Amino acid sequence: MTPRPSADPTIGERIRARRLLRGWSIRYAASRAGISHATWSRIERGLQAADNRFVLADIAGALDCAPADLAGTPVPAADRAAVAAHAAVQGIRQALVDIDLDEPTERTAPPVADLARTLALVDTLRQACDYAGTARLTPDLLRGLHAAAAGPDRERALRLLCDIAFIASSVLRNLGHPAEAWLGAERCRDAADAADDPVLRGYAAYARASAATACGSYDRGLVLAGRAVDELQPYAARPGGAEVLGSLQLLCAYAARGARRPDDSRAWAADAAALARRTGETTTMGLYFGPTNVGIWRIGIEVDGGDPGRAAEVARSTDPAAVPAGFRQVFFYADTARALARLRGRDREAIRFLLIAERLAPQHLHTSSVARETTRALLDRSRRQAGGTELRGLCERMQVG
Repeated sequence: MTPRPSADPTIGERIRARRLLRGWSIRYAASRAGISHATWSRIERGLQAADNRFVLADIAGALDCAPADLAGTPVPAADRAAVAAHAAVQGIRQALVDIDLDEPTERTAPPVADLARTLALVDTLRQACDYAGTARLTPDLLRGLHAAAAGPDRERALRLLCDIAFIASSVLRNLGHPAEAWLGAERCRDAADAADDPVLRGYAAYARASAATACGSYDRGLVLAGRAVDELQPYAARPGGAEVLGSLQLLCAYAARGARRPDDSRAWAADAAALARRTGETTTMGLYFGPTNVGIWRIGIEVDGGDPGRAAEVARSTDPAAVPAGFRQVFFYADTARALARLRGRDREAIRFLLIAERLAPQHLHTSSVARETTRALLDRSRRQAGGTELRGLCERMQVG
C-alpha cells in the first residue's frame, strides 16, 4: 500500500514513496544503488539519517531522480530570511536565462564603478551566508554587468560578470537548486571565455564541477575539475592561479570519493595540502584556499565517505577561525556535527556544533537538507533518552519533528 505523504515528508519517506511507485522491493532497489538492503531499510524507516551526500546520490541514481528530488528544499516558515531567499530564486533564474553574451541588450548599463561596489556588497552578504540579501541584489547586478559588457569597459565588466555568476551559482547550489546552479556556472564560463583569462576559466570550471557534484554527477564533476587542473597548471604563477588550482584539486578529491575512487581522492587531497603549505592562508577570489580550508574539505570528504571517526579527528586539528568567512566556517561545524552524530556517545557535542553553525549562518543551516536530517536523527535519539531543551529549540526553528 502506498503511504499517504505527510505535509513535510522526510527524505526517507520520499525514498519509500518513489520505490513503491516503481513497484520495487527494498532488496532490488538497494542492489541498483550498490548499498545494503539493511541500510536502505533503515533510511526509509527513519532509523538512519539520510545525511550522507554520497549515499543519497546512489539512492537517487537507483530511483532515476536527482538527489534534490529526495532532499527537497526545506524552508522553515518561521525563518523569514530563508523564505525570502527561496522566493528570490525565480528572479535569479530569469536573469541567468536573459544574460546571453551572444545576444544584444537594450538595457542602459550603470557605471561599472557602481556595479563593482554593489558586487562587493553582494559578496560580503554571500560570505556571511545572507542568502536573502545576496539573492535580492543578484538579478539586477547580472543584467547590469551584461549590459556593461557591451560597452567601453567590457574587460572589467566581464571579470565582474564572471564573479557575480559564480556567486549566483554558489547561492543557488546551497539553497538546493543544483540545475539552476549549473546555469549560473555556465554563465560564469561564458564570461571567462569572453575575457580570455585562463585563471577565470579555472574559476568557472570550479563552479561547473561544484554544480555537477551537487546534482550527484560525481564522475562528471571529477572530469570537469581534473581537466581544469591540467589546463591551469601552466598559468599557476599568475595572480589567483595557485588558489584556483588548489581549490580545483580539493573538488577533485571530493568528487573522486563520491565516484568511489578513494585512492585517487587521497592523492588529490595530498596535492592540495602540499600546495596550501606553499600558499598559506589566502582570501583570493573568495575561495579562502589554504591549510584550514583543506582541513574543512577533508572533514566533508571523510564524513560523506563513511569514516566519521576520521572526520572528527581532522576536525580536532582544524581551527575554523583561521578562515574569516562564515560561509566556510559553517561547513566545518555542520559537517563535524554530522560526524559526531554518527559516533557513539557524541550527541551532545554534535548538538553544540549544530548550534554554533546556526549562530554563524542560520539561513544556511535552516535550508540544508543534510543538517536537517542530522537534527532529526538526534531528536529521535533524544526522545528515547529524554533529551535537552537546546535540541528541541533547534528542531522548532528548523521545523523538524
